[in-house]
Amino acid sequence: MYDITIIGSGVSSIFLAYTLLESNQKVLILEKGQSLKERTCAIDNGGLCNCDVCGKYYGFAGLGKSEGKFNYSCDFGGELAQKVGRENLELLMKEVDDLLCLFGGDSVEKYSTVNEKLAKKAKDCKLHMLTTEVRHLGTRLSTEIFQRLYNELASRIDIRFEVDTLAIKAKDHRFYLETNLGKFESKNVVFATGRSGTEWLNDQCTSLGVKQGRTRLDLGIRVEMKEQQLRSILQDTFETKLAFEYDELISTTYCMNPKGRIVRKFQEGLVMPDGQNFKEKESGTTNLNFTLFTPNYFPSLKEANLYANNIIGKINNGSDRIVVQRLGDLLNGEPTTNVKMEKNNIKPTLNADCGDLKNEVPNLYLNILQGFLNQLEEFIGERIDEDTLLYGIDGKFYSPMIETNSNFQTSLDGLFVIGDCSGVTHSLSQAAASGIYLGKILAKKDQYLTCIN
Repeated sequence: MYDITIIGSGVSSIFLAYTLLESNQKVLILEKGQSLKERTCAIDNGGLCNCDVCGKYYGFAGLGKSEGKFNYSCDFGGELAQKVGRENLELLMKEVDDLLCLFGGDSVEKYSTVNEKLAKKAKDCKLHMLTTEVRHLGTRLSTEIFQRLYNELASRIDIRFEVDTLAIKAKDHRFYLETNLGKFESKNVVFATGRSGTEWLNDQCTSLGVKQGRTRLDLGIRVEMKEQQLRSILQDTFETKLAFEYDELISTTYCMNPKGRIVRKFQEGLVMPDGQNFKEKESGTTNLNFTLFTPNYFPSLKEANLYANNIIGKINNGSDRIVVQRLGDLLNGEPTTNVKMEKNNIKPTLNADCGDLKNEVPNLYLNILQGFLNQLEEFIGERIDEDTLLYGIDGKFYSPMIETNSNFQTSLDGLFVIGDCSGVTHSLSQAAASGIYLGKILAKKDQYLTCIN
């Protein structure tokens, strides 16, 4: 009998488990993937995924093993502030950073994107500058930190890998879990499966009678431009995040990579353009890339996935096809050809098909992008180079919002949902903060948790 069983071993799970270490409770982590040392995927080396359980997304540390970028902000990365309060979230994120530093994160300087003068100038140009403090660990250091955390956790709690949790039943204030490794019994269960476990989580919620709400899906064009064009606003920061309003929709820049590259991202059975910063390679480029994402909301996960497939799947055309077009050609209503691309001053860092995005993506995303670039030109005081490259189309997927109270407890007593699978957090920092928050609650003895109505 376990006091607490955590399903998933991503960032939220790790910070939850660490917070519980001094509570003298018997804790079990069940993970579908492998340990950190065993996690491998051909995608990381530019190949195609042939994993039964993808080592890029599943396994200890989850997506924390990737670039390890922790944005300490209440303004983006999720709606956790609405659940726990803004001041409380700020304190929780400080605890997240302190823990990372305890295990080696302080070897990388934290930087801030705060600049009041630029923020005012952005506002004058009808843009909103979102600010944050960032601890950007990079893949190597992030992996080292989470391996140290694993060593600490594994010496004090039970962690099982390559576990398929087949069914969960609730009876007499206990949970009974059936897995490929046998049966487990637990007083409390925490779902912490991240975005990658959405389909599994959807089935479990249906089986247990837990309600799920709307699902968010972000789509947008990834832009690759001359890095020097944004130096005036980047200044001493590694990136900036800008929001732009178009027809009551708020679009936001995401994953800005000065001197970075564009790579293929394989997710949800789709292939999309993704950014890779220069810290992940031995040398950088003269380009900068980012995606301008626009959020969409759907009544269900099924409808969100269908919408994404109708757009991105059509572009992929059963392969890893991504379309690229010069900004000048888009503005002139002309397709980009291979001949034009050979003469282009900005060289693409991703091998994509030259074409016409107007034939590939809904006009909404192109109109939003053009409106944003017009305001960006005003902000930086110069025209965006017409050789700038536009890739269609990037996507950011979210789990359905699961109904929980302020303690992340579902309508089922003793069942909790944290991290990105809750639909509340959308970032490493907020996912980790949700783990610490719930850990403090579960660590308190004789704590009575109220269910949602």
